[in-house]
Amino acid sequence: MKKGQQLLRRTLVLFVASLLIYILSYSDITVETIYSEGLYPLTSSIQRFLSKLLPFALGDFLYLLLILYALRALYRFFSKTFKKGLKKEDLAWVPLQIINCSLILYLLFKLLWGLNYSRPSISTRLGIRNEKYTTPELVQLGSYFIKQLNQLQHIKRMHYNLPQLRQIAKMSYDQMQKQNRFFHYPNPSVKPVLNSWIVTKIGIEGYYNPLSGEANVNMRLPDTELPFVTCHEIAHQLGIGREDEANLIGYLTAINSDNRNFRYSAAYAMLKSILFEIRIKSPEDYDRLYATINPVTIKDFQADRDFWRKYNSQMFGYMDVAFDRFLKLNNQQRGTDSYQDIVLWLYNIHKKDL
Repeated sequence: MKKGQQLLRRTLVLFVASLLIYILSYSDITVETIYSEGLYPLTSSIQRFLSKLLPFALGDFLYLLLILYALRALYRFFSKTFKKGLKKEDLAWVPLQIINCSLILYLLFKLLWGLNYSRPSISTRLGIRNEKYTTPELVQLGSYFIKQLNQLQHIKRMHYNLPQLRQIAKMSYDQMQKQNRFFHYPNPSVKPVLNSWIVTKIGIEGYYNPLSGEANVNMRLPDTELPFVTCHEIAHQLGIGREDEANLIGYLTAINSDNRNFRYSAAYAMLKSILFEIRIKSPEDYDRLYATINPVTIKDFQADRDFWRKYNSQMFGYMDVAFDRFLKLNNQQRGTDSYQDIVLWLYNIHKKDL
């Protein structure tokens, strides 16, 4: 009975702590002040300092240990149950133990990174407006990015290994820090994913690991993708939870880099999102714009499609919608008035250039 009372008290403490965190998440200003600009930069920097000491993806290894622990616990539970070695009073506490474990995982996720989802939009902090564009303005935006890529097509293509990607990305963030302190990135920790084949089959280009603070990059990706994906995952390390916001930070960092391959990768990634939107809103303008893209970028599009055709049919389908001029738009869930946040921000950033 004493053991049960201890479990009850522990669960009550965890529940109260979880409830407080849950309530806190409804105040974006409080989250920004206390957590995103207070606690998180300190804890994440410590995580990165520790994880970068190891050459492999520590977070993936921790996930593996967590899974093995859960399987071991299940095995022991069922083993005792079938052997009738588990007492009825012990069996009664099992649901509470599961709740206890779930609350611990919830608190870990929220405190290590998850509260960043509740912070105000980073676009507000950077002074980027949310003024909506018209279809002609969207087409102008597409034309602008095509011109940028056409100017960058003659760069010497480089195959970067992960240390090189990490170093150039770090230098690019340091450069952006001169304009805004948000881009301050101490103790860089960027690792390759543990199993790139499985990750690619799932359709993942990279991910942030809250347990270790690492940015994990799928090094199996085409070379054109890797610089932007690296900058995108580092944005998650800086406390950006939402994907479109991480795209924004990754774009701003890579497009302002001194490295031309990084600038090409940023413009290339953004053009894909813009073309996707144009293809839905105005297929005729899409066809006209597509014809103005330089052969090098067209070849990169084809390499993208071939890559995802090989590994993940769903991602390949997305590439088809974005880049195949002859594909009919069937079964599209998006309406003609839809807006991707990243495209909206790109329009407001470059509106004066159109």
